[in-house]
Parts: sequence; C-alpha cells; structure tokens
Amino acid sequence: MISVSGMRGIVGADLTPELVARHAAALGAWARSSGGTSVVLGRDSRTSGPMFAAAASAGLQSVGCDVIDLGIAPTPTVQLAVTHFKAGAGLILTASHNPVEWNALKLLGPDGIFLDAAAGAAVRALAEQGPQRAAWNGLGSVKEDRNAITRHLDALLALPEVDVRAIRRRKFHVAIDCVRGAGGLVIPQLLERLHCRVSAINIEADGRFPREPEPIPENLGALGNLVRATGAEVGMAVDPDVDRLALVDERGKPIGEDYTLAFAIRAVLRSAGSALEPSLVVANLSTSRVVEDAASEGGGRFLRSPVGEAHVARMMVDEGALIGGEGNGGVMFPALHVGRDAPLGVALVLQYLALENRPVSALVAAAPQYKIVKAKVRRGSDLQAAYAALKKRFPNASVDERDGLRLALGTRWVHLRPSGTEPVVRFIAEAPTEGEAQELIDVCRNLLQS
Repeated sequence: MISVSGMRGIVGADLTPELVARHAAALGAWARSSGGTSVVLGRDSRTSGPMFAAAASAGLQSVGCDVIDLGIAPTPTVQLAVTHFKAGAGLILTASHNPVEWNALKLLGPDGIFLDAAAGAAVRALAEQGPQRAAWNGLGSVKEDRNAITRHLDALLALPEVDVRAIRRRKFHVAIDCVRGAGGLVIPQLLERLHCRVSAINIEADGRFPREPEPIPENLGALGNLVRATGAEVGMAVDPDVDRLALVDERGKPIGEDYTLAFAIRAVLRSAGSALEPSLVVANLSTSRVVEDAASEGGGRFLRSPVGEAHVARMMVDEGALIGGEGNGGVMFPALHVGRDAPLGVALVLQYLALENRPVSALVAAAPQYKIVKAKVRRGSDLQAAYAALKKRFPNASVDERDGLRLALGTRWVHLRPSGTEPVVRFIAEAPTEGEAQELIDVCRNLLQS
C-alpha cells in the first residue's frame, strides 16, 4: 500500500529488503538534490526492523548520503532528530498500528514533517527510474546516535506550557501498556522524570506484540485489568511507534482516543490564558466533536484538515495553530515539533488531571457525550456515484469533499473516505447516541454497496 508519505506491506511478501534499499536510495537522492547530505534513520521494535534498517542504510550510502542511525526510537523522536541534525530527510521503518507481520517506510522532509504528495511522488519516480549511485569514493558513512530519546524528553519537559512541578506534586499512579514497541524505551523514563508511580506491562521493546497493536478500546483489556488490580489513577497505552496515546479511566474503562487530544487541548488553552487573539486548534475531518468542544470551551478557534498527519501539520504551519492533532490519540504541538507525539500527550494529559484534580471518569462525564461508530467495506470502483447519492440523501447537510465525503448534520456527522493503508473505504459516524451514529453508517454502507 502506497500513501502520501511512504509505503507499507507484509514482510517477505510485499515488502522486501531489495524494495526498501531502492526506495531508501531514492529518498537519499531526493534529499541530495536539495542540498541535503545526511538522512536520519529510525525504526520501531519489529523483528524485521534490523534487516530493513541494514537495507535502508545501504541504499542511502549508495547515493552518497551519510546515515544518522537512531536504532529503535519513537516516530516523534526521529522527527525531532531530523531538525536537530539539520538533515536532508528522515526515514522511519514502522508499520505503526498494523499487525506484527507488517512493516513500512515513512518518509520525512528536512522540516521533520511527512512528505506531501508532490515530494512523495518525486521520491517514487526516482525509485522507479533508479537513482544515480555514487562511486567507490563518494559513498556515505554511518553514525549512531543513542541520545535522541533523552533530547526529546529534555525538550518536552522544558516547554513553558508543560507544568512539570504541578505534575510532580500530584505523584500520579499510572498504568502503562507499550505493546512491546518502542514505547518501552521512552514512556517509563518520562513518567519517572515526572515523579509518577508506574505499573507496567509489555515494556520490552522486542516487537513480539502480545495483542493487536492499535490502541483502540477492544485491544486494551489487559491494561484495564492492570488499572483495577493496582489502583492506578489512569491507564495509558501507545502504539508500536509511539505517536498515538489512548487512555483508560480509573475504573479500567477505555474512554476513546479522541479524549487524549481533547484533554491536551484543554491543558494548553488553560496555560495560554487570555491572549489578544483566540488560539487556533486544528484537527482532521474524522476527529470527534469532543475535540471541537474542548477548543471552543477554551476560547479557541477550530479548523479541520483532510485526514493524515501531513495534512494536519501543513494546515497548522500555514495557519499558525497553537495545538492540534488527530482523533486517533495523536497530539501535535508546534512549539515542540509538528508531528504526533505520544510522550507529549502523556505530559499534557497528566497536567490536565493535575489542574482539574478529578478522576478521569468524572472529566469524561462532565463533557458533552457523543458516540462514534466505525466500519469499513471493500473499495468499489465508483465512489463518486456513491458520494452523489449520499449528498442527495442528505440535502441539508454541510458538505466537505476535500478528503472523501464528510456530511455534517448539527450534532451528527459521517465521513467516508478510501483508506491510505488498506484497500477499503472507511466510515466514521458520530452522534449523541450510538443508534443515530449506526443509522448513518448503515445508510452510507447500503448506498455504497448498491
């Protein structure tokens, strides 16, 4: 599967060392064409990671690029390292929330943001035609950097918007599940620096995921059990590359990934105080209204972008947003960097809990309640006809066609779009009740399949 900023596939079937080396070389050639001389390389903990890292490193060196190898590192750590070293590009080997048999290449530009459509197409064209290889005396070198995670946490904890002292005073008891991904190298360390007591499962970074790695409610049963068994005040789960954070309340109940961003926004807008102009918050078209509510209640303006971290990031930069992200648990804060960052989410969520001094369940209950229903079907051939039928079915809806089709009907909305990671069409609907959301899904599915 090829998306705007990279590609992913099943190890040994779709994704091979030869393909990784060729596309890494293409990324290196693209970076060098803009004056870049180095590329930062990082990976999550998947068992295929060392093999693909060796192939990627060889491909980058073959076009004269110096490789700065971080080893196992969170995606946001790699993004920060690209700008720290003023590298020409970054390459992350991670299939994010996909199951263990998958891996992927994610491509970063020199600003640490995932490549946009034009840059991604240029790299793919170079891979297809074969980039120019360097001679024996022009090959790149390899340098290891094992301080990237420490730099990441130092920068995070130095942010004026993160009240480290307030968090430390609370001495939170936090339960964590790092799914044996890269999070085991950073989340316990961060919580220790915030003076939290930690109960942990799956912090070994060996890539042998004990469950489906996406941090969605149905995969967080073990974390819920851990919260109940230990009396933790909150449970936190990350995905294998640590750019998404999901929460479990003090009763062991998952509350949904959108609340991660909503809590972070409330914390930041509280610390921003009364500015002359309302602070801007950006989220994507599929993000819950709990995020929009958090922005408006905090006195902020709210904009939506197409789905995808690169789209959110570009809108945040172009519009000068204070904070934003995606409803899948991805918090983005440009004062640190313009990328989804689960460690940042951990700190901001704890700050919000410290400010409010109420249980997680009480904070969820105090906010307007919505239910989200998600579904997917195999991708058909004529989506435009389906979109036209849906617009006719809901003539009073506000229509947004920047990314698939989103129809907003007061407190209800539905968004359908072709997936960038699977050959399916995804549906997301939200309404005050589950029945209303399911009704929107059913109407869309029936029209699409007919």
